[in-house]
Amino acid sequence: MNSMMKSVLVWLGIIALLVLAFRQIPQNSKQIEVPFSTFYTEGVAGKYKSVTLSGFDIEGTYKQPFSPKPGEIVEKFRTVAPPMQDLGKVILSWKTEGQIEEFKAAKPSENNFAYVLMFWAPLLVFVVLWFVFMRQAQMGGNKAMSFGKARAKGLSGSAKRTTFADVAGCDEAKEELKEIVEFLKDPAKFLKLGGKIPKGVLLMGPPGTGKTLLARAIAGEAKVQFFSISGSDFVEMFVGVGASRVRDLFEQAKKSAPCIVFIDEIDAVGRHRGAGLGGGHDEREQTLNQLLVEMDGFEGNEGVILVAATNRPDVLDPALLRPGRFDRRVVVDRPDVKGRFEILKVHTADKIPLSPDVDLEVLARGTPGFAGADLANLCNEAALTAARGNKKWVEMHDFENAKDKVYMGTERRSLVMTDEDKRITAYHEAGHTVVAALVPQSDPLHKVTIIPRGRALGVTWQLPLKDRYNTTREYMESRIAIAMGGRIAEEIFFNQLSTGASNDIQQATDMAKSMVMEYGMSDKLGPLNFGGGQHEIFLGRDFTQHREISEDTARMIDSEVHEFVMRNYRKAKAAIESHREQLVAIAEALLVRETLDGNDIEILMKGGTLPPPKAGSTPTAPATVEEGPSTDPGLNPALKPA
Repeated sequence: MNSMMKSVLVWLGIIALLVLAFRQIPQNSKQIEVPFSTFYTEGVAGKYKSVTLSGFDIEGTYKQPFSPKPGEIVEKFRTVAPPMQDLGKVILSWKTEGQIEEFKAAKPSENNFAYVLMFWAPLLVFVVLWFVFMRQAQMGGNKAMSFGKARAKGLSGSAKRTTFADVAGCDEAKEELKEIVEFLKDPAKFLKLGGKIPKGVLLMGPPGTGKTLLARAIAGEAKVQFFSISGSDFVEMFVGVGASRVRDLFEQAKKSAPCIVFIDEIDAVGRHRGAGLGGGHDEREQTLNQLLVEMDGFEGNEGVILVAATNRPDVLDPALLRPGRFDRRVVVDRPDVKGRFEILKVHTADKIPLSPDVDLEVLARGTPGFAGADLANLCNEAALTAARGNKKWVEMHDFENAKDKVYMGTERRSLVMTDEDKRITAYHEAGHTVVAALVPQSDPLHKVTIIPRGRALGVTWQLPLKDRYNTTREYMESRIAIAMGGRIAEEIFFNQLSTGASNDIQQATDMAKSMVMEYGMSDKLGPLNFGGGQHEIFLGRDFTQHREISEDTARMIDSEVHEFVMRNYRKAKAAIESHREQLVAIAEALLVRETLDGNDIEILMKGGTLPPPKAGSTPTAPATVEEGPSTDPGLNPALKPA
C-alpha cells in the first residue's frame, strides 16, 4: 500500500472521530432531557411551540425559554416515548386544538450519523483490509509477510567512500582484490586471454585485521552495484526463511549484474553440515544448501561476485570452500613491522596532530601482534590522553601511556599496598629481570615496573628486535626459565611461596606441553604429535573425536613436561644465586623509582649506579610480558610469547 493510500485512510479516520466528537459537544442553545410524563403534562398545558417525532424520539422547542440557572437559557427539549400506539394522533390533536404551533414527523434514521457509522464501520474496515491484502498479493506474492526478503544494503551515494589508499598492512590481500576491481572495470583485458573472473573471494584472518575494511574499499573502488549483508541476517526462527532470503539476494544481484555481494561473518550460515548435531532439516543447513546452489548450481550466476569474510574458516563446509564457489582464499593476517608502521601512518595522517618527538617506527616495533583495530584503538587512546592533559598535540609520552593501558589496563595508583607486598613484588620482578638478562636467545629487556596495572601488581617487559616467525627450542626453554625467575626470587630472599607466580607457572607449563605434544622437541618421544593443539573447539566436529594415547605414552608426556619445566627452573635458580647482588640492586631501585628502563637495568647488571631520573622520560612499550604478583591469581592478562 502506497503512502497516498495510507494518508487518505488516516485522514478519513480523523474526520470521522472529529464528527463524532462534535456531535457530543452541547450546542449554544441548551437542550434538556425531560421524562415522557413531564412532556405529556406540559404538552397538554400548551407550553411547546413545535414538536418533532422521529420513531420514539421526540424533540421540540418551548414557547417561552426559561433559565434554570443564572446565565443559562433553555429553549429545546428532548424525550423518548414508550412503545404506544396513536402517539402521533395524540400530538396531532394538540396541534388541532392550538396547544402547539407546529408538528413534524421524521424518519427514524434521519440525521443519525452515529447510528449509520456504527452500522457500516465494521463492513468498511473489512473492505479496506481486503483491498490492502489483495494489493500486497498483486505487488509481490507474499510481500505482506516479507520475512523472505533479503536485507541487503546498497552503497549510499552520499556516504564517504573507502578506497584502497585507506587500507594498509595487507599488501598481498589488496593486490588480490585490486585485480577483481580491475576486471569489473576492464573485462576485455582478461577475457581476450581466456581468463574468468573468480566467482567468490573468501577473506580469512583473525579479528580486527581489516577484512570488512577491505570489503568497503572494494565498494569504494568498483564502479558497480554493491550489496552488503551479514551472515546472521539469513537466520530466522521460521523454517525456510533463510533459503528464501538467499534466493531474493541473488535475484537482486542478477538484476544489477555486474555487481559485488559482500557477506560478513559467513560462518553464521556456512558451518559444516552432517556433524552429528541437528538434522538434515536444520534451518541453517537449508540456508547453506540454497547458498551453494546459488553460487554454483545448475543455473549460471554470471556477473555476480561474492566476497565473504570470516575469522573461523575451520568450521566452514567443504562444499562452500571448493573452487567454483570460493575460487580465492585471501588470508588477512596480523601485520608485520612494516605493515604496522603503514597502519599508524594512516590513522595519524591529517587526523591526529603529532609532536616532533613521536617516532612511528619505534611504536610499530613495540607493538608485535597488534592488528589494525588494535593500532586504531592505540591512536585513539593516545589522543584521548593528550586531550585530558589539554595539550596542543599528541606526544610520544601519550602513545607510551596508551600502549601500557592497552596491554595491561589503567594504572591503579589508588591501590593501597603494604610495604611487605610492595617489597615482594619488587623482588619478584627483579627475579624475572635478572634471568632475562642472562639466559641465551632472550629478547632485550625493555622495562620493568611495580606500578599496578589491571590485575597485575608488576610487569617485566621485553622488546624483540624483529618479528619472530620461527621459534627455536632454546628460545622457548629460555622463556620457561624467565617465567620461573619471579617464584625463585621469592623463595630465595623471603623463604616463602606466594600465589603471585600462578600465571608464570601456567605459562611455563603450557609452553612445555606444546614443546612435547605439538612441536616434537622431546628427545624421548621424538618428532610426534599427540593432539595438543590449541585450536578453537567446534562442537559439531570435535564432539565425537577421540584422542588415542596409551597410558604409558601419557605417563611419558607428563614426565617430559615436568623435566622441561624443572630443568629450566634449575637453570634460572643458578643464574639468580650467582647474581644476588644485581637482583638486590634492581629490586631496591624499583622500590625507589617504581619503573626502570632497559638502560637502567643494563647499568645495574654491570654493578653501576643509576644517574638521576630525567623529568618526563618514559620508555617504549613492551612486546613480551612476564607478570608479577596478581591480586587475582590465574586471571592475569599476560601476553604469551611467540
